[in-house]
Amino acid sequence: MAAFLQKLFKSRKSPGTTTKPQKQLKTPDIEKAEQAEKAEKDEARANLRESQLKALQGSPTQRELADLAISGVTAEVRLNAATRLTDDDCLQEVQKKAKGRDKSVYQAVRQSLQNLREEQARLEAISEAITALIKNANEQARSDDTKLYEARLETLNQKWAGLEAHATEEQAQAFLEASYGCKERLRAIQSAREEEARHLEQTRQREETLSLLSTTLEDLRGQSPDTLPSLSSLDALQKTQENRWLEATRDTRVDKQQQKAYEATMLGLRTYITAVRQIGQVRETLTELAEAAASEAVSDEQRAQAKALSQDINWPDGFPMPSLLVPIHKLAGQRKQAAPAKAEDLKKQKTIAADLDATIANLEAALEAKQLKESRQLYRGAQQQFKSLDHRHGKPFQARMQLLTGQLRELSDWLGFATEPKQIALCEQMEHLAEQPIEPEAKAERIKELQNEWRNLGGSSDRELWSRFKAASDKAYEPCKEYFSAKSGLKRANLDTRRAICAELESFLANADWFSIDWKAAEKIHLTARQEWKAAWPVEFRENRQVQKHFDSLLKKLEAPLDEERRKNEALKQEIVDKAVALIDHEPLQDAMNQAKNLQSDWKAIGITRHREDRKLWQAFRKACDQIFARRDAQRSEQQQATQAADGAAVAALQETQGIQRGQDVSVLTDSLTTLNNLQTLALSSDVKERVQEEKRRLKKAVADQQMLQDISTWQSLVLARTNGQPEPEQVPKHWPDLAAEQQGCDHGELVIRAEILGGVDSPASDRQRRMEIQVQRLAEGMGSSEQNTDQMVELEKLVANWCLKSAGQAPDQALAKRLNNALAAVASD
Repeated sequence: MAAFLQKLFKSRKSPGTTTKPQKQLKTPDIEKAEQAEKAEKDEARANLRESQLKALQGSPTQRELADLAISGVTAEVRLNAATRLTDDDCLQEVQKKAKGRDKSVYQAVRQSLQNLREEQARLEAISEAITALIKNANEQARSDDTKLYEARLETLNQKWAGLEAHATEEQAQAFLEASYGCKERLRAIQSAREEEARHLEQTRQREETLSLLSTTLEDLRGQSPDTLPSLSSLDALQKTQENRWLEATRDTRVDKQQQKAYEATMLGLRTYITAVRQIGQVRETLTELAEAAASEAVSDEQRAQAKALSQDINWPDGFPMPSLLVPIHKLAGQRKQAAPAKAEDLKKQKTIAADLDATIANLEAALEAKQLKESRQLYRGAQQQFKSLDHRHGKPFQARMQLLTGQLRELSDWLGFATEPKQIALCEQMEHLAEQPIEPEAKAERIKELQNEWRNLGGSSDRELWSRFKAASDKAYEPCKEYFSAKSGLKRANLDTRRAICAELESFLANADWFSIDWKAAEKIHLTARQEWKAAWPVEFRENRQVQKHFDSLLKKLEAPLDEERRKNEALKQEIVDKAVALIDHEPLQDAMNQAKNLQSDWKAIGITRHREDRKLWQAFRKACDQIFARRDAQRSEQQQATQAADGAAVAALQETQGIQRGQDVSVLTDSLTTLNNLQTLALSSDVKERVQEEKRRLKKAVADQQMLQDISTWQSLVLARTNGQPEPEQVPKHWPDLAAEQQGCDHGELVIRAEILGGVDSPASDRQRRMEIQVQRLAEGMGSSEQNTDQMVELEKLVANWCLKSAGQAPDQALAKRLNNALAAVASD
């Protein structure tokens, strides 16, 4: 293998000997020329760099930036130019040329292109959303689905509020038009509902009116003949029910049977009221005639008077006749009286005769000219004048009138032969029109057109045909009559209302103090004036023109200070928004929340603003406040999690410690107590914290009890040891000498008795007297017999210390030691 490698490398070497070319030595002149050339290049490069940086500092075009990004002298120039590129074509060109040549420029341009694509995609998505929203708004405006219409419209407006800033003028105009259509549709829906409710209420009012009228007539028919009802009550009833019926039938269709029932009942009530009123006016005369009838001394004049009164009163049938009218009717029926003769006015008759002569002359001329319409009018006038003449003055015209009647009939027949088919067609059109539920104004216009066509045909000599056309016209115009009557009155009332609005606005502007005015009230006045002005419609256009100009000028005077105040308040709210934004990262959090609450109060105290601007400001303010309080919620969540974790650890620890009983080893109790002390008590909930504290108290008491038992056991051993001599010094606690010094005046017997008193153990009978004395002494010293546990142990320890540390010559006997240990055992058992 080694030989093969050696042979391989040898075969690659040149057979001849290769020598390196010697380095050519440069002369000083050549080196100097090269240095000068290098310096010139460096200077040119520096100048070019300065010029390129200066170009970047100006306002270079996208084309210039692309050139600098590709051919910039330094990486700094190229990267700076690349990051400022925004044109898509230039970015793509630079990316293509920088690939593989300038990594920094390539990545910067690539990132710019990606951002540009993302921005274009975002704008396209927004544009599509705006287009879809406009489409939905247009569909909503044409929708027949009225369920939750207002809620759907509000949703569209809310979506538009978020997209409005990105919409073009055309899109904004399109949405506004669609929104206006939706609002018009909504108003139409609401108007239809109100109209339906109004019709239902009118139907109810009509039914109640008919019921009340029927009930009233029935009560009147059952009334006693000796009494008459109150005329004022009947008049009030009639007027109120007439007005009620008028309002209940305004602008609505009324059933024919219902209308006939109302007219019949109201006619009966009116007739009855008229009769009662007549009786009240001639009551004295009726009384005199009744007295005359009773005395049977009645003159012809009184009978005539009774007949006239009976006819004037015309008591209606079906109602009980008042007792006062019964004798009058009897008098009126006994004898008929001839009507008085009619007086003649000779001068008036001559004037009528002269007028009739002139009318006949004009009628003859119209007949000769074959003017049927004018001839009929003149003939009707001549007939009325002829009927007004008496027999003597009318006889000379009788023959002429008969001749003219024949001539008019011939002319009518001649013309009617050609016009009758057209007139029949007009009758049919009018009858068809009468049955159609057309809007009143359009219907009235069509009636007028058909009537003009009828007049242009010259009328008709056929009375049945004319009656047919007239009846159809009347029937067709019947719903229009009430409409135009109400509309005419409504226009006048609306115009008066608008004048009153102008007067009120003018008075308000004249008396307004703009330095201390209630701006919300002023804005309310502005809004109310516009609403009431719009509601006061329809009006006559010509009469309203000047009133409208006056109203517009008054509104401008009111709007100017309102707009100024709104802009001032909007600036104040913008300051509040800025403060709220500054509080988002403010520390401490509680201070930020308090300030945010104060800002909310300040916001409410600010006055009027423009609705659209106020909505934008409120959204920004609400967003900032939400972010502030979101921090609090996050902290609360963290605290809750920490509490849950701490509670879990505490509950687990409690489950372990609660199984440890009082008699266990002190080290076990101490370890358990240490475990509870190491818990995060600040994070615990109140219930768990209370459980932990209670368990600590239990364990501390158990530790104290165990320590007491150990101490008492040690003391008992020392007590026994003392009977055998002085205990070893190392066995005695260091503080016992000090304790023993406090009980130096007591012998061993007194020490035992005092221990028995503390332990509640009975003393032997031989020591009872001494025990009594010691108890009295203790009472005097203020110790009593109700020592606390700690004081009891201290006293016992003093007694034991004194017992054990007395001099050796005073060693106690075994009986006293046993009694002392029994007292200590009694204390331990407690």
